[in-house]
Amino acid sequence: MFDKEFRSAIKQICDERDISEEAVIETIEQALAAAYRKDYGEPDQRIEIKLNPETGKMSVYQLFEVVKKSELENENYQILLAKAKKEKKSAKIGTIIKKKLKPHSDFGRIAAQTAKQVIIQRIREAERNVIFDEFKKKEGEIINGVVQQIERRNIIVDLGKTNGIMLPQEQVEKEKYYVGQRLKFYIASVEETSRGPSIILSRSHPSLIAKLFELEVPEISAGAVEIKNTVREAGSRTKIAVTSTQEGVDPVGSCVGQRGSRVQAVLAEIGEEKIDIVLYDKKIKTYIKNALSPAKVDEVDVDKENKEAKIKVSEDQLSLAIGKDGQNVRLASKLTGYNIDIIKEDSEKKEEPTDRKKEKKTEKKIKKAKKTKKEEK
Repeated sequence: MFDKEFRSAIKQICDERDISEEAVIETIEQALAAAYRKDYGEPDQRIEIKLNPETGKMSVYQLFEVVKKSELENENYQILLAKAKKEKKSAKIGTIIKKKLKPHSDFGRIAAQTAKQVIIQRIREAERNVIFDEFKKKEGEIINGVVQQIERRNIIVDLGKTNGIMLPQEQVEKEKYYVGQRLKFYIASVEETSRGPSIILSRSHPSLIAKLFELEVPEISAGAVEIKNTVREAGSRTKIAVTSTQEGVDPVGSCVGQRGSRVQAVLAEIGEEKIDIVLYDKKIKTYIKNALSPAKVDEVDVDKENKEAKIKVSEDQLSLAIGKDGQNVRLASKLTGYNIDIIKEDSEKKEEPTDRKKEKKTEKKIKKAKKTKKEEK
């Protein structure tokens, strides 16, 4: 039915588009069945075509469901048991009977014309499925891409086999994007749509920072250092909590690197953004103290039931603990999962008793008298 040229074309499509030959053959069979039904059969007939990829020969079958006489509604796809047994002795109610048809002499020409567009469409669908499956596995990972086009506020990114899109909410406000720019992107989600896979990329996602550290810090990929949580205000500041799973490994030092080389490599990718690498601790008081870094905390009072913490800091550490526009305490709250309230330590000090005040005055008078006597001598 089909010549060698046709079969070699199928093989070429499979090799070029990374599609299995079985999927393409199945697509062609379905397309030919639709063409046969359209030109030689009835719309409600069930036609099956089997194509031998080695010989190129084609077999055409009409399918019937074996039913009881009381259930017979349409003879185009239903057959009574007595009649079915003539075709196949082992036929039973509910089974499918295949009746072989002789293809029309000009079916090859008509089928090729009718099925051409359907085959192309189905192959594209198969290709889209391959791309979807490939990128779905990469969801939550980072990928290299090139800015291909800027449509209003959306950024279209070339990912090689397909394109991704970075929506305005996934962009960093301080970053400037231009066509031809090479960047790393976080694959936020991959969804299947009627127009193909929709790949949502992000530059603002907190996990972008975590994944960049995974690339730069061998101890993380080896499992010796674990990232417990990452919170971020993109373009401004990130806090990342790390811990060690092996004795003798410094998790913070591993992430910083010698002379800050590893953290600098991450910063080179994301630009001018502060990164606080925080030591995770199972003791929530210690963890909260660490989370408020670089501020020094004097006292932590925790209400575990309500997930609240009152923090006391000295006056000179107050602004550092709160941060610009409350950023430091806000990120620390997100990192630890506790609502943090910072109190200046001086405001909590109680006034000294009156008796103690009198004692201090007396002590001062005695010291002053002794000093005067020395001077007179």
